[in-house]
Amino acid sequence: MSRSGRNPDRRVKTAKKRTASSTRWLERQLNDPYVKQAKADGYRSRAAYKLIELDEKFGLIRGKSRVVDLGIAPGGWAQVVRKKAPKAKIVGIDLLPTEPIEGVTIFEMDFLDDAAPRKLEDALEGPPDLVMSDMAANTVGHKQTDHLRTMGLVEAAAWFATETLSEGGAFIAKVLAGGTDRDLLALLKKHFTRVKHAKPPASRKGSSEWYVIAQGFKGRGE
Repeated sequence: MSRSGRNPDRRVKTAKKRTASSTRWLERQLNDPYVKQAKADGYRSRAAYKLIELDEKFGLIRGKSRVVDLGIAPGGWAQVVRKKAPKAKIVGIDLLPTEPIEGVTIFEMDFLDDAAPRKLEDALEGPPDLVMSDMAANTVGHKQTDHLRTMGLVEAAAWFATETLSEGGAFIAKVLAGGTDRDLLALLKKHFTRVKHAKPPASRKGSSEWYVIAQGFKGRGE
């Protein structure tokens, strides 16, 4: 306890084998109210609250019957959808292993694999009405390269959405600072009636992540 009677921020002692950056990350995790709330609410990650906050603002989940979760690991977004739309059929994919979630079909494979889109569609047994992407490329430490790699995943997710969504469906994807590039934004505006960018409160202040939200899919006839 401090002299004021308040608990000071928890500090993490730097272990011999722990880098300074990993120590800072662990310290941030221990002091993050969203991390604590996620544990209390049974969510696998603090990212669940990003989707909750975006859903409160844009009404993404209610009434949805088929949902695709791209970059599902560790499963927080799928958990939110299960809670808000318990009857929805959910299919997710990720390179990383993901612990099973009741009522969710999970594929451990690369979304960029040519076979991935068909697997997702077959598992849904019908067109999705919501495609979610929280995918981000592994960083290499070069800002421009990292941005291009992540935006490549966003573009792939957007094309998948425009090729599979049912009419009136929605698409949400994580992008980086600067938002969606011109060509991708043009694609979304062509196929959706509303396209917005948002940064939910659960996104850390120092984070470069934003989300693009596209709603009202016009169908493939236009």
